[in-house]
Parts: sequence; structure tokens; C-alpha cells
Amino acid sequence: MIDELFVLGLTLAISLVLSWGFKALPGERWQMLAAIPRRKHPEGDWQGENLTFYGLFTANAYVLAVMIFIVLMGATAASPAAIATITAALLGVCIPASKIVARIVEKKKHTFTVGGASFVGILIAPWIVAAVNLALKPWMTAPVAVMTFMAALSISYAFGEGIGRLACISFGCCYGRPLADCPPLIQRLFRNLCFVFSGKTKKIAYADGWDGRRVLPIQAVTAAIYCASGIAGVYLFLKGFYNTAFFETLLITQIWRSVSEMLRADFRGGRQISAYQIMAMAAVGYAVLTALFQPAVQTPAPDVPAGMGYLWHPAVILSLQVLWAAIFLYTGRSRVTGSALSFHVIRDRI
Repeated sequence: MIDELFVLGLTLAISLVLSWGFKALPGERWQMLAAIPRRKHPEGDWQGENLTFYGLFTANAYVLAVMIFIVLMGATAASPAAIATITAALLGVCIPASKIVARIVEKKKHTFTVGGASFVGILIAPWIVAAVNLALKPWMTAPVAVMTFMAALSISYAFGEGIGRLACISFGCCYGRPLADCPPLIQRLFRNLCFVFSGKTKKIAYADGWDGRRVLPIQAVTAAIYCASGIAGVYLFLKGFYNTAFFETLLITQIWRSVSEMLRADFRGGRQISAYQIMAMAAVGYAVLTALFQPAVQTPAPDVPAGMGYLWHPAVILSLQVLWAAIFLYTGRSRVTGSALSFHVIRDRI
């Protein structure tokens, strides 16, 4: 019963967050979180640096993904040292990869790609597990099972990218095609569910001039599919079906990534089939081959309360706070928008 309550609570929380985000975030109000004065102009106003809700939601998504990963791995009684080492190694590679891959594919210095980062993560994850098992062998009662780890990682990724799509809605990036340009069936399905973005600093406005137009809510569809996949994966994981949980989340997220590319209108490279579609399909093939060569490993039945107990360790709490701050500062400082600030005294309140 505890497994069902955990999944139900997670489903309710995710549903509330997504339903609010789909309604509010296309609006202009939800792009800029704050502006910091950096340099004073001769005219008297200040040049500001914008902090975005994109960074806020991206940081939230990363921390949520890591928390779910810790709970799932902790539920299988994995070594805390192994969990910490693997998590740090993965984030240390994938966070920079989100910018490096985008620069290679899109030829842009100031953008990020979760798809590219996830592809790199899938490639290196089994090798990181093997290295950690070898390095920490004297201090571990049992090695980390690769497929258990891959299942937890894939589930966490589904939630991370699902919630991360709120960042895209806020900034107006990763947007869909105008509804008028879509096939009639899609127009009918999304007639009352489309997005209308407002604000000239949203990417959909300065890249294509589509602010105020009805567009396919591809970010919302992706968020719903990924989070639903993650919820199903959590339930399968807690029931001990690790391989099934892994393949369910991997196939749904990567196949949908490939399909959704055809419904997006933002620049994804100059090819008809984008590099991200190729990465998604390659990741599926690589992961399947990896799974075929993994030996069967006996692991304890998952225990959700034990896994949640891992989150209450002071080191984990502090690490999650540091991670949130680092991701926010890395992704939330806007490099493509600016601001002019001025300050004055309210005389009738003196």
C-alpha cells in the first residue's frame, strides 16, 4: 500500500504543477524573475542582468530528478557513497554537455540542450557504475546493479525533462508549429489547448515573430508524456520490475523526442532529420545492447520509506541546495536579453 500512496502523491503533485504551468507560463509575466544592476550608464540608469524563470524551473527539475534517483536507489539499499559518487560524476559531465552539444549542433554559444545532455549521460552511465563499483569495492557490501541503476536513472530523467519543459514554456523556446500550419486532425485536437505566447523577449517572438499566434503546445505534450512515463516507471521499479521500468521510460522518452522534433518549429540544425533525433534513436540502440550484456543480479525488494530516509541526511540536503544554486546561476542568467533599471524615492512615504 505504501508504494501506491507514494505514486499517488507524486502524481497529484506533478499534475498540479503542470496544470498551473501550462496556464500561466506562456504569459509575459513569467519570463523574468529578477534583474540585478551591474553597471551605471552616464544617463543615470543601470544596465541590468536578467535572472529568468527558465533557470528557476531548470534548477527545480534537476533537483527533483536527483531526489527521485536517490529515493529509488536508496529503496534498493544501495551504498550512499556509491549513490553520491555516481550522481556527482553524471552531473559533472551532463551539465556542461547541455551547452557543448548545443553549440556543436546549433552553432550557438548561449543555448542549452537537455536532449544532448541525456544522450551523453546514457553513453557514459554504465561505465561510471562500473568504475564506482571498482573504486569503492572495499567499502561496499554489494556492487551497484547496472540495470537497477539504469532504471532509476531513466525514470529520473523522465521527470527531470518533463518538469524542465516548464522552463521552455516560460522562456518561449522549444516551441511548436503554428496551429494553422498543422494537419486538420491536430488543429481539431488542440483548438482549445494551444499556447499563445506574449512578450517580445520570448524566443518565439525574437526568432520567428510568433508572439500572439496560436501554436501547438508541444512543450506541454512532452511534459505530460514524460511525467506519465516516469510515474509508470516508479511503480514498476517499486514492484521490482527494473528492466521493464528501464525500457518503458527509455523507449517512451526517446521515441517521443524523435517524433516531437517533427512538430517543433525552433531551429534544430540545418538537416531534415535533426542531430537530436539521431541521438535519441542511437541512445535507444546503445541502451538495449548494454542491457543484453548485463548479468542477472539479485537486489533487495524496494523499500520506499528507506529510500526517502536517504533524503534526510544533512549532507544530502546541503548538496541538493548547492546543486540548485549552481544550476540556477548556470542556466538562469540570461545571455540573450538585457534590461535598463532606474531607482527613485517615493516622496510621500518619507
